[in-house]
Amino acid sequence: MKINDTPRRVVLAVSGASGAIYAVRCLQMLVAAEISVELIYSNAARRVLREECDIDFVDDDLSLLLPDESKHRLVTVYRHGDIGARPASGTGIGEAVIVLPCSLSTLAGISNGSAANLIERSAQVALKEQRKLVIVPRETPLSRTHLDHMSSLAWAGATILPASPGFYHRPQSIEQLVDHLCAKILGVCDIPQSIVAPWTGSAADE
Repeated sequence: MKINDTPRRVVLAVSGASGAIYAVRCLQMLVAAEISVELIYSNAARRVLREECDIDFVDDDLSLLLPDESKHRLVTVYRHGDIGARPASGTGIGEAVIVLPCSLSTLAGISNGSAANLIERSAQVALKEQRKLVIVPRETPLSRTHLDHMSSLAWAGATILPASPGFYHRPQSIEQLVDHLCAKILGVCDIPQSIVAPWTGSAADE
């Protein structure tokens, strides 16, 4: 993908770290931007989604994640174990892969070159095809092993974007914090969005 080229198809891979709301909101912002999304939920991610958001996504009912049914046409849901799905191939992968949130076990698997499931496989394909790979770890604190995995992936070409929302825009709700982080993710993928305004600077001190 060339700089400033807007992706038209993105893999959104959701692993079992806490932070299920980030994936839901990112999906909504992607389809609002008319991006086709290939959505992968691990079994652990489905459990976290149920525990944190009261959403039981067992039957892949997109209306639970996307109230606007007109956007369902943009989303294809794949099973975590379906290693023959389109995102598993270099000829089928989209322009970007977002792992959100990225559990530390998923981080380790990708860093070590594992392709045991569709999330790991799509990330490996993004690296080898030199597509955008955005890793969004949320867990804390981080051990040296975790940091080594992040460093290894950064050297390989991935963008490491921790789930650390900013406060300079003075958020008034959890939703605004979530939107801010998701806008950042879309930004590094060169995907325009109109939900969060870009920072325009502040008045300099005299």
